[in-house]
Amino acid sequence: MQKIEENQSIQTLIKEKGTPFGYELLLDLYDCKPGVCDDLAICYKFLDEIVGYLGMEKQAPPSIFFTDATRFPDKAGLSGWAPLVESSIVIHTLSLKNFISIDIYCCKEFDVERAKEFVKKFFLPQRMDAQFILRGLDYYK
Repeated sequence: MQKIEENQSIQTLIKEKGTPFGYELLLDLYDCKPGVCDDLAICYKFLDEIVGYLGMEKQAPPSIFFTDATRFPDKAGLSGWAPLVESSIVIHTLSLKNFISIDIYCCKEFDVERAKEFVKKFFLPQRMDAQFILRGLDYYK
C-alpha cells in the first residue's frame, strides 16, 4: 500500500512504483451540514449518484442502514455502500458530531478532485481530510 502525499502526482507515483491494482480515496468530513448524517434519502442519493459522476458502474443499487441509536448512542447514524463492478463506495455517518467518513475504492483510476468536489456539495463539511492510496502494488508483477 502506498499513500500519495499532497504534493505528489498520481502519475509520478505510478511511474516510480508501478501500476497498482486499485486506487482508494479516504475522506473524513467534519461539521457537516446539520441533519445530513441522519438523512437516509440524501445519503442514498449520494451513493447512487457519485458512481456515475465518477464514471464507475454499479453491480447493484446502494444499500444503506440506520445504526440503532438506543443500543449504540455514540455510533448513531447511517452506514451504506454502493457495490461497483470496479469495487465499492462506502459511507459511515456519526450524527452526534456531524461526522462522515467515505471510502472510494476502485480498480481503475478516477478523478480525486472531482470526487472531493462532489462530496463537498452533498454534505457541506466545514473541514475535509483526504488520503489517497495506491493498493496492490505487486499485483501485476
